[in-house]
Amino acid sequence: QVQLVESGGGLVQTGGSLRLSCAASFTTYAMGWFRQAPGEEREFVGAINWSGGSTRYADSVKGRFTISRDNAQKTVYLQMNDLKPEDTAVYYCAGRDQAVLTTSPRKYGYWGQGTQVTVSS
Repeated sequence: QVQLVESGGGLVQTGGSLRLSCAASFTTYAMGWFRQAPGEEREFVGAINWSGGSTRYADSVKGRFTISRDNAQKTVYLQMNDLKPEDTAVYYCAGRDQAVLTTSPRKYGYWGQGTQVTVSS
């Protein structure tokens, strides 16, 4: 069973930056980041393949967020720049045993507990 633990969340002002980390007990082929705001469905943020050579992002974060991974450290990162109040949510790391970078949360079998990101205006 893969265990995922996120860290790095916090409170930041509009325009600020945060870097989230996701430590895994085992690496999986595809890793993704999702977020969920109160009263909203969980939404795709981005994903990265095993080698790190392929990434996929939601349009809302493209150009501001960057996913990377260090397989030796079994860690995936989400660098978030130019943060906006609408980025406020609980951010979840997810993993799947297939290589395709899917946007559907139902396709990911492993989940972390989440970390809160709050962007103040």
